[in-house]
Amino acid sequence: MLRRTATEVQVGTDPRWAVRLTDLTPSQADLLPDLSAVDPPLTDLLTQAHLTQDAEVPVPGCPAAVDARIWSLLRPSADGDVVVDARTQRVVAVLGLGPTGLGIAVGLAAAGVGTVLLDDEHPVRPVDVGPTGYRWTDIGSARAAVAARLLRDVAPQVSTDAVRSPDVVVLVETDVADPHRAPVLVSVGTPHLSVVVREADTVVGPLVVPGQGPCLRCLDLHRTAADPGWPTLLDQLRGGATADEPAVTAVVASGLGTAAVLGHLDGAVGWPPGSVLEVAAPDAIPRQRTWAVHPDCGCTALPAAP
Repeated sequence: MLRRTATEVQVGTDPRWAVRLTDLTPSQADLLPDLSAVDPPLTDLLTQAHLTQDAEVPVPGCPAAVDARIWSLLRPSADGDVVVDARTQRVVAVLGLGPTGLGIAVGLAAAGVGTVLLDDEHPVRPVDVGPTGYRWTDIGSARAAVAARLLRDVAPQVSTDAVRSPDVVVLVETDVADPHRAPVLVSVGTPHLSVVVREADTVVGPLVVPGQGPCLRCLDLHRTAADPGWPTLLDQLRGGATADEPAVTAVVASGLGTAAVLGHLDGAVGWPPGSVLEVAAPDAIPRQRTWAVHPDCGCTALPAAP
């Protein structure tokens, strides 16, 4: 609550929901910090803007509580707690737990996703240690086992055991997206986010919702049209060794990946179909590219994911 002048008060700072109360008397402006003493018309205005909260409502001790507050402000007709509570019933699988994959998994757990499935048999390497979670004491241990412990440290209620098919699969791969893995997910209607850690950048996206927008095969068909040698390069790059990820790109890419998955789970507008963000070292400024459905793919003829 900010005092602009003797007769004007601003509540909030984000332009999406901040409110300016003008033409107040100096005494009204003085009383605003204590809403119980303010005239009903002013408190009604703040309540309509979802900027008030009952004093007896406890503040949840969960990082996702911040998300709930923001959702309540963004969607005045919805309850942010309901949006965030729905995440507890969601299942997300993260395949590939290098620094970026780990960051996405931890971010999803902290945001309240109830089940995060983990898959990566590689050991933690010295180059994996960094801000997304791995520590020197983890070196040599299996990534999936370490990741499960880190998730429980952040969100004790999270499960890492499969209870049903995932709502979203995150594919974190090295150099290229495996051309044989994603089509299986398309065929069964499972939404999936592609994250490819390349030589000096990380590509986050697209978030493929089967039947809506391009799939990963569409991207390869476009690349082949631009470079007929692409299939030969793809075969050589597929299944390469785990990537060495700069810390700065891992942090940015993991945040973007987490946001993409949560946006889909929460029913937000989210990323446009075919949108990817390329995060390159050293500046790590995301650069957007949008891919179209390839006419020879046929993926959009499949039933849309529920």
